[in-house]
Amino acid sequence: MAEKLKPRTDIPEELKWDLTAIFKTQAEFEETAEQLPKDVKAFADKYDGKLSNVDTLLEAIQSYEALRATASHLGQYGMLPVSVDISDGEAQQQARHVSNVLANVSADLSFFNSQIQETDESTLNALVEKEPKYGPFVREVKAAKKAKLDPSVEKALAQLGPVFESPSEIFEQARSADADFGTFEVDGKEYELSFVLYEEVYMYHEDPKVRRAAYDQFSKVLSQYQNVVATAYYTHLQSEKTLATMRGYDSIFDYLLESQEVSQELYNRQIDMIMNDFAPVMRKFITHLKEVHGLEKMTYADLKVDLDPEYTTPITIEETQDLVKEAMAPLGEEYVNMILRSYPERWTDFAQNIGKRSGAFCSTTYGKHPYVMITWTGELTDAYTLFHELGHAGQGVLSNENNPLTSARPSLYLIEGPSTFNELLLTDYLQNKAEDPRMERSVLSKMISKTYFHNFVTHLLEAAYQREVYKLIDAGKSFDAKKLSEIKRSVLEQFWGDSVELEPGAELTWMRQIHYYMGLYPYTYSAGLTIATQAFLKIKSGEEKVDGWLEFLALGGQKVPAEATLVAGVDITTDRPLSDTIKYLDETIDRIIELTGELEKNN
Repeated sequence: MAEKLKPRTDIPEELKWDLTAIFKTQAEFEETAEQLPKDVKAFADKYDGKLSNVDTLLEAIQSYEALRATASHLGQYGMLPVSVDISDGEAQQQARHVSNVLANVSADLSFFNSQIQETDESTLNALVEKEPKYGPFVREVKAAKKAKLDPSVEKALAQLGPVFESPSEIFEQARSADADFGTFEVDGKEYELSFVLYEEVYMYHEDPKVRRAAYDQFSKVLSQYQNVVATAYYTHLQSEKTLATMRGYDSIFDYLLESQEVSQELYNRQIDMIMNDFAPVMRKFITHLKEVHGLEKMTYADLKVDLDPEYTTPITIEETQDLVKEAMAPLGEEYVNMILRSYPERWTDFAQNIGKRSGAFCSTTYGKHPYVMITWTGELTDAYTLFHELGHAGQGVLSNENNPLTSARPSLYLIEGPSTFNELLLTDYLQNKAEDPRMERSVLSKMISKTYFHNFVTHLLEAAYQREVYKLIDAGKSFDAKKLSEIKRSVLEQFWGDSVELEPGAELTWMRQIHYYMGLYPYTYSAGLTIATQAFLKIKSGEEKVDGWLEFLALGGQKVPAEATLVAGVDITTDRPLSDTIKYLDETIDRIIELTGELEKNN
């Protein structure tokens, strides 16, 4: 019989995150949810129509930040439980209740942003002179002026928040709750299958028969939900296009990139250079992978197989603490100690259980420690995922400690830099420990298959696909599931060429990721990794000091991306960071092939 996942109630507490750091009790959470709307009303009564005076404006901003912090605590406490168990009906009800409360709070606070955007520039400038830390906030206010709508419209849009979020909830319910992936059989053995099990286990399985059978069953079930997911996605994109038009943007791309404070040039270059220049490098790696495994063909189901699965090192959660101490040591004792707090304070949910969503994330909120969700299977790849999310956590802590709430969050363009930088630290540490060619090859291949494949390939291909879909919406056209599959297959064919056989199901990859409901987010993975790689290589060569990277982590939203990366010694206005990164990866793959030759010669 197949081994079954346990219900959440059967999981040991030490494997779960501890949400009492947000609210000590459920009663405290409920009291806060009841009190916040009252506090917001009192705030509105005090400041609505009275923001023309600098002193009053400063006082109002500080009160506004306190309300927003409380709202974020409610959101985190109310919604995190659904991520780890979407089958929990009570958690679902709580999440929806919180969503409604926060939508009303946002609506009642909408006057604040509307009236600040109407404030004359001399008053805003005087505010910055009086309190320089609000410079980034004022910068964003000035940029938002051109897209502001009538205050009553802004309030209505804020109230519609839960409606705008519903397409992503429909998607999550379809893949994680409604879809029954059943079981599949290989050589008389039955295997349990779920969305999470495929994404976290079977996609990497060393036995090609198990790997491909799991893929076939996974794709078969996924296809049954393609129409409802396509409809949800179309609804989401139409909402974004409508908002872009209402706010006066010529293009949905301009609208979505505005908050990232980057241009379409940066966005398109990231996608085009990787699709054109990095694709041949990955084809070389995949072809080598096929040869090492003795496969007659490399199928889409085989892409994530380890180069040397027998050399995969099992690792416990406890052992990762030593990895943190040693691999993150270049960032300094203070940084390492901050990250180590995550273990006794239970920032991380490691559990495998029924209803847990796939993937991993880090959730940060102002004034509280971050929360990390991963699914621990005991493999070294899990340590890479943990290092990635703890990189987000580290930046979250440093940004919040060094910035007011209104400017604590970095641009989305920068957000994946700290996470992938920590993965590079882990690889560098493991490579330095390598005692023989096989160990070095294993470490380097994991860097390619985990760090770069995930961010430079998987998410970048999402971005290339997403760009084509948004072009349709921008042109006033629509799509259905068939059209989405055609676009996805075309992108995959362009990248992989004839090095990979795209069997049926590959085109349904557009159904597997929540990122499509998060604006122009997928491309930022490769953007962040480009920044991280350039900074890492410069620090490793001695061209830059680690102090610059730590300063970058603490910036929050103080600077626009092109200025922020300069603090870390990286100039994203040129194509050098991307070119250097692709060159580094090409050389790494050549080294992997060279090490394989040495191993074959020795055998």
